[in-house]
Amino acid sequence: MNRRVQDDWERLVRATLKREQLRAAGQGHERAPSGIAGSVPASLVKTTNIDAILQAADEIQSEDPTVARIMCEQAYSMAHSLDPDSDGRGVLQFKTGLMSVIKQKLAKRDGAPIDRNRDIEHLWNFYQRYKKRHRVDDIRKEEQRMRESGTFSTDFGKMEMKSLEMKKIVATLRALVEVMEALSKEADPRGVGGLIKEELRRIKSSEATLSGEFTPYNIVPLEAPSLTNAIGIFPEVRGAISAIRYTEHFPRLPDDYVIVGDRDADMFDLLEIVFGFQKDNIRNQRENVVLSIANAQSRLGIPTEADPKIDEKAINEVFLKVLDNYIKWCKYLRIRIAWNSLEAINRDRKLFLVSLYFLLWGEAANVRFLPECICYIFHNMAKELDAVLDHGEAYPADSCKTETGSVSFLDKIICPIYKIMSLEAERNNNGKAAHSAWRNYDDFNEYFWSPSCFELSWPMKRESRFFLEPKKKGIRTGKSSFVEHRTFLHLYRSFHRLWIFLALMFQTLAIIAFNDGRLNMDTFKSVLSIGPTFAIMNFVESCLDVILMFGAYTSARGMAISRLVIRFFWFGLCSAFVTYVYL
Repeated sequence: MNRRVQDDWERLVRATLKREQLRAAGQGHERAPSGIAGSVPASLVKTTNIDAILQAADEIQSEDPTVARIMCEQAYSMAHSLDPDSDGRGVLQFKTGLMSVIKQKLAKRDGAPIDRNRDIEHLWNFYQRYKKRHRVDDIRKEEQRMRESGTFSTDFGKMEMKSLEMKKIVATLRALVEVMEALSKEADPRGVGGLIKEELRRIKSSEATLSGEFTPYNIVPLEAPSLTNAIGIFPEVRGAISAIRYTEHFPRLPDDYVIVGDRDADMFDLLEIVFGFQKDNIRNQRENVVLSIANAQSRLGIPTEADPKIDEKAINEVFLKVLDNYIKWCKYLRIRIAWNSLEAINRDRKLFLVSLYFLLWGEAANVRFLPECICYIFHNMAKELDAVLDHGEAYPADSCKTETGSVSFLDKIICPIYKIMSLEAERNNNGKAAHSAWRNYDDFNEYFWSPSCFELSWPMKRESRFFLEPKKKGIRTGKSSFVEHRTFLHLYRSFHRLWIFLALMFQTLAIIAFNDGRLNMDTFKSVLSIGPTFAIMNFVESCLDVILMFGAYTSARGMAISRLVIRFFWFGLCSAFVTYVYL
């Protein structure tokens, strides 16, 4: 075990050192902006790729000054369209400097005429030559063959160098494509304009070489293989991707369902069909699940086979970690969890439940601040998912069907809860209203601390007490089990044991002091007066419990109310009895 950890650490150090060497040599993907590209105002960088276009133009300058000039002119046009009046900070200086650079490039032509109508054609020809010279199509084919064969080089330094070099090439191609797309709108569609539009369609399709570079992703390119990201070839990542892949024993997907991107169907496609999660949420959580599984597997060991498989221990680790709060919630409420036992469900069902929980959390908005509410929603959705998995064909869940016939988890589950929370938040008067006057996150969440939360049913009943809109201003709002009244009496109620201890000690020491420190029978009888003091102070504390609970009696649990009442009468009787006996 220690040897494996040492080997992994040495591999990481070597890869880091190699990365630093490549960056020092100027071969890194994160190219430091130089020249005019380094002075692009922040207001322009946020919405455009002007800095990347100017950086590419700077690198192309020595190879083809005409293409560099075209790209600089397009960058100026984009900056002017975004801020025509140069109101942004530093925009005027940037535009002035960029115009000066363009004039310098024009001056280097020694007065040669410029045919701007042929700019787009010149740019297209350069784009074709650049792709051919750097063998972009061939590199993609080589990578595809490696993926299909399942054999990869173990020289991570060489792999990193090749990946960083491709990132530089792709960054330049990306800038060229963006400029061509902008200029093709005015080009002849029967000539080079048509060729550019066809190339753009091919790039965005799953068969194009650069489709993976133009498909958005966070860490792992799952929807299209990327030439510039080597993480997808790691054995643990490939094993994780294979673990969530759709198999023939899963419910059949609808015939009209279209898989987006260059990937196989997986568990998330079924969850999208059943519950109607948003596509961006699906993309994010697909990566999240893949990385969670891969990380768990890497801690157990790197798979060495050609077709990597994820260990069952890694699946269980992720499953128990993600659903830990849900399992505890079920135990607290003494209800049966959505599955019989850990041994009763296979690894596919575990991954389905993990994926469902992540998707639910990713689209829950402010409901994320109600962890027990999340558990309630997951509990019912897991049962619906279980029914779908036992069915031969995938079908939408009843809880997420809208009136129009579509399926939307956000509209049917999250929005009603968010709406009632938003209405309550409006009553807090920017934090100035009393806590007893409105329901906060804790009050909503505490509703799911008792079995009575299942009165909401599933799909959730909109006429339930939970969804009642706030009453008119001035009327107190029903709380769950606690109301925070603003009063100095909390100083006693919160620390009543400390106050009782200090009072009894003071009373005892005062009695001894007034008896000149003599410990005789008269002193002992006087010390017994702490009995009535102790009982009366506990009775005062129980009275405060009853008074400060005002506002939560209508919605508090019966056990909590009965506990307060019993304590009130018990300490009342005890204080009366002990005082009577002492006197």
